[in-house]
Amino acid sequence: MAREIISTGNDLAAIAAVDAGCEFFGGYPITPSSEVMHTISDLLPASGGAAIQMEDEIAGICAAIGGAMSGKRSMTATSGPGISLKSENIGLAYIAEVPLVIVNVMRGGPSTGLPTRVAQGDILQAKTPTHGDYKSITLCAGTLSECYTETVRAFNLADRFMQPVFVLLDETIGHMSGKAVLPTKEEVKEGIKLRKTFDGPASEYKPYECDNDQPAVLNPMFKGYRYHFTGLHHDETGHPTEDEKKCDDLINRLFRKVENHTDEIELNEEYMLDDAEIMIIAYGSMALSVKEAVNRLRADGIKVGMFRPITLWPSPAKRIKELCDKIQKVLVTELNLGQYLEEIERVSGRRDFTTLFKANGRPIAPIEIVEKVKGM
Repeated sequence: MAREIISTGNDLAAIAAVDAGCEFFGGYPITPSSEVMHTISDLLPASGGAAIQMEDEIAGICAAIGGAMSGKRSMTATSGPGISLKSENIGLAYIAEVPLVIVNVMRGGPSTGLPTRVAQGDILQAKTPTHGDYKSITLCAGTLSECYTETVRAFNLADRFMQPVFVLLDETIGHMSGKAVLPTKEEVKEGIKLRKTFDGPASEYKPYECDNDQPAVLNPMFKGYRYHFTGLHHDETGHPTEDEKKCDDLINRLFRKVENHTDEIELNEEYMLDDAEIMIIAYGSMALSVKEAVNRLRADGIKVGMFRPITLWPSPAKRIKELCDKIQKVLVTELNLGQYLEEIERVSGRRDFTTLFKANGRPIAPIEIVEKVKGM
């Protein structure tokens, strides 16, 4: 049977991590994500794991990467300014192919911005959180239950694709308290998919020698297999190289291991779209307001529905295109000035969307959405 729990989104992300087998957390408190660290700091020692508050955000992700290199499921949590500080070491995790879950509870920006207010200003940052070429995997929770389930899914995806996976919450859903319906701990454990490992002779182990659309196979440290971690372009053993072909193969593989397997990553919600004449595209906590607005509009006889990408990156490009070809009236609503709109325009080929944006730290109320749709 499913579990029912009264909790906040931040606490649910921490609980999910422990249930998913996370054994190490390294981080630093920052509003509005601090409760993730507070809660997991209590839970991990009780389950045999460890949590450490480092001296700053940079040290926090370094510690988390080290935990992951040792073979432990590892996580850090922060908000937008913290991602900015972690950026260089996020790049290390991408090129060295270290699995890591990064929870980002979004707030207003740039810089210090609005620490205690809601925003969705880190959408483009989550697509390209560091310099260079790679493919981001970014999940976005839109309900309290998803703060749990998407964190669990992030750990499985991190181990499958051997790279950082982002879980976006925002201040509203992170601090919201309510009932969440969760899978049982047994169901979560049954669904755990750990990283692949090599069990042959140590002399034959080459962690980065793999098919051109598959991740590296990194055995845990201290288990008899020797290899090299580096932020430089590297060969099949992990040692630095400037060989033209090996460098090209490496970066293309970082792309293909995600691009060729989007069917394993993509997840969306479609609400009342079967007969919709108007579609609203929303994600994160915005979808809660949109769903309420859809219900009110349907009661008034207006055929409207919602499309919600739960996996933001890679974007559900094919499905967005199909729906935008089918439904002519589309409203895009975001708590920023159109960061995901750029992607919707790119994949749909359209530039005629109605928009409803806010970037002042305040949510968009259902009545504002209702009025906007009626004006369409």
